This record gives sequence, C-alpha cells and structure tokens, in this order.
Amino acid sequence: MVADAPAAIDFYGRAFGAVQELRIDHPQGGVMHAEIRIGEAVLMPGDTSEGPLTSPTALGGTPVALHVFAPDVDALAKRAVAAGAELLEEPADRFHGDRTAILRDPSGHLWIFLTHLEEVSAAEPARRVSAGRGEDWNPAAGARTRTRAAPPAAPRARLG
Repeated sequence: MVADAPAAIDFYGRAFGAVQELRIDHPQGGVMHAEIRIGEAVLMPGDTSEGPLTSPTALGGTPVALHVFAPDVDALAKRAVAAGAELLEEPADRFHGDRTAILRDPSGHLWIFLTHLEEVSAAEPARRVSAGRGEDWNPAAGARTRTRAAPPAAPRARLG
C-alpha cells in the first residue's frame, strides 16, 4: 500500500521497468487495486484506505524488505536512484555469494536487489562472517565456488 499509487506505479516503471497489467481506480479517486509486473514478479500496489492496510510512510518506516534478483544490480541501482530512489547501501559483493544494493523507494518501501555471483554451501556464509569476512567478502579475491546443499525453499523473483 502506498500514499499515492499513480505516482508509485510511475516510479516503478521508470526505476525497475515495471509494466502495468491491471488498474482499478477507486470511485472517490486513487487506485483501489493495480497489478504491475517487474520481471517475473507481480506486485499489487494500491492507495491506502480505511482499515488495516497502510503505507510505510504512515508508519514511519517498514519492517519488510522486498528481495529481488536482477542480472545487473549496479545498473539497476543507478537507474532507480535516477528515478528518485534513495540508495541506502551501495552495490557490493557480499558474504552470501550475491552482489547486493539496498534502496528505499519514494513510497517508503525497502528493496534489496541482488545479482548472484557464486553458489555457497549452507554453512559457508556463517564461516565467512566468523572469519571476519562478513560484509567485505569479495568472491574474486580467492573464493572457492561451492555447490548449495539443497535448492532454495521457495522460488526467487527475478528481474529481466
């Protein structure tokens, strides 16, 4: 939910290449329900209304972050910032085997974009963190590619 769904839908198009597939305007104005596609993911933005659904800006923040895999996190972060997103963490190679950037969109939602770099075992991220190689892990500087012990529990939404 957002405070201004038409503006959010426009932003998602400019920043992430979202395509609007459905939109139902509310008789009193605003968007009651919309469906936008970003890569393989479908999001359903709408304007806030009476009841339990509210926006991150009304709450003063959000406890939820949307994780989305993208082919080029650097290019996506640059495009999102140019469209009006706030870059909270620059793209960087992370201990879990992904290049990651964190952004806040103008509606207050947090986005964590990732580009997969390497497969790591379930134990490897914890080993890297305890070895003091948490946030500054660089796979190009001596990482050994590992095979994941089991596939991820749920499919990952991907851009592009």
